[in-house]
Amino acid sequence: MPAGSLTTAQSYLTLKRAFSAQADAYLPFMTFFGVLGLLVSVLIVGNVVSGAVVSGHRHIGVLKSLGFTPNQVVAVYLTMVSIPAIIGCAIGTLIGNAVAGPILKVAFSGIETGRASIGMSWWPSVVCLVGMPALVVIAALIPAVRAHRLSAAQAITAGSAPQTGRGLRIQRRLSGTRLPRAMSLGLGQPFARPGRSLLTMAAIVLGITTVTLTTGLTSTMVAYGKAGKGDGSARVDVQADAPARGQNAPKLSDRQTEQRLRSLPGADQVTARALTKVRLAGYTQTVFTNFYRGDTQDLASEIVKGHWPTRAGEAAAGPAFLNQHGLSVGGRVTIQLNGKQAPVTIVGELMEGNAQALDSNWQTLTQLDPTTQAAEYTVRLARGADAQRYITAVKAADPALRPALRHSDDTATTTVVGFASVFTVLLTVVAALGVFNTVLLNIRERRRDLGMLKSIGMTPRQVMVMTVSSVAAPGAIGGLLGIPLGIVAHRLVVDRVGVISFPESMKQVWHMPQLTALVLAGVTIAVLGALIPARSAARLTIAKVLHNE
Repeated sequence: MPAGSLTTAQSYLTLKRAFSAQADAYLPFMTFFGVLGLLVSVLIVGNVVSGAVVSGHRHIGVLKSLGFTPNQVVAVYLTMVSIPAIIGCAIGTLIGNAVAGPILKVAFSGIETGRASIGMSWWPSVVCLVGMPALVVIAALIPAVRAHRLSAAQAITAGSAPQTGRGLRIQRRLSGTRLPRAMSLGLGQPFARPGRSLLTMAAIVLGITTVTLTTGLTSTMVAYGKAGKGDGSARVDVQADAPARGQNAPKLSDRQTEQRLRSLPGADQVTARALTKVRLAGYTQTVFTNFYRGDTQDLASEIVKGHWPTRAGEAAAGPAFLNQHGLSVGGRVTIQLNGKQAPVTIVGELMEGNAQALDSNWQTLTQLDPTTQAAEYTVRLARGADAQRYITAVKAADPALRPALRHSDDTATTTVVGFASVFTVLLTVVAALGVFNTVLLNIRERRRDLGMLKSIGMTPRQVMVMTVSSVAAPGAIGGLLGIPLGIVAHRLVVDRVGVISFPESMKQVWHMPQLTALVLAGVTIAVLGALIPARSAARLTIAKVLHNE
């Protein structure tokens, strides 16, 4: 083509990225919480299944004494754990497929999909149906193979014979400290089963990572919801566009309306806005452009890069518009209106914005169409001003004006915070269940020890202290390890929300009181998970233990 004939060019990858922009906004949240949920599930499955095999040594001994071969014993346990795993995976896959459809519709709503089909692929369901049962079998195979080597006598007496090893040595060392005896015994218990204790601590780490991520997201989204709202003063939107049939036309001109709105009691700032459709040179679709004049301080506070457009030929846009058109701050486009065109430089990036909308100023509009009138005015009232009284005054000044009190719309904040909170509760409960399972297995294996301790005078309260202390240290360590992981996850999530560009001030949300509370949250998760088994251990009678022996 002749030189200079090309107006603009755009890669198909840019359009592809724009097509999935809204879905990509959900992706960081879904991915991180999904990965955390999978990791916690893997840890819990491994802990529960391997613990079930270990605690069933007596049953294994009985089977062997009845004539079962070692391979048959392994087959019995693999079948026992595989059946609930397959049922659970089938139910979970059905629920996941049922929920995925509505979520995909929301994620791709408002998009002209053409011939593209939006739906679930077949392979995630296959991976779920095959992967998790395989994981369960592997988790059960390791302790089952180890147990099948035991003789019938060894398997039957496993767990009832006195325990020796690293845990007992550490308990003896702790007994020389000034800690209460019940607490020193509890702190030494995790070393008796280090593998099981590490799995439990890993579940707590992931639980605290989730809590930390949710805390950071909540603080970021709350700050985002308050952006551009100044000191919290009320705002009134006044419509002054072309009247519908049967309605009176405004008595005042555009400039007179702005002056009257400023003069009414209670008004602090007034911003006029004209909304028009313009064409971008080189693009087939039209875009909306907001042209502002007056007080634009609140609008300028939403700029995260660059500055608010203050001169003719300047504009600002949100990340969705910039990504869809392959632009960034400093980029240039040419807008066309009523046969005229004007080059525009992108001088600012907004926190958010419509993918089909630009923001500019009145000077740019004057170059294109000086006759355009403002269609809407936003009035920020002074602090303490009566909004209803101001609305009444506007109607009295010009009955054709349509004032309305603006209600804050924090849908995005509510959605993200609610979504994250639900996942946090679920993963915290699962982490607490992992602690519950570990403590329950430890109590079953140490019934003889508990009976002996009670026979020499340990009270039920001391038994509870010992049991809870056994998970308090892993809980505290899990809290210390989970906090930095949660902080890193928070930064990765907020930096990858394509439709919102968060300023640095909204990412720096961590303070010492929050971090201290998060460390204590690890201990809380551990204690809550251990509380019920600890109470059952405290109620264990000496006679019942001796009867089982």
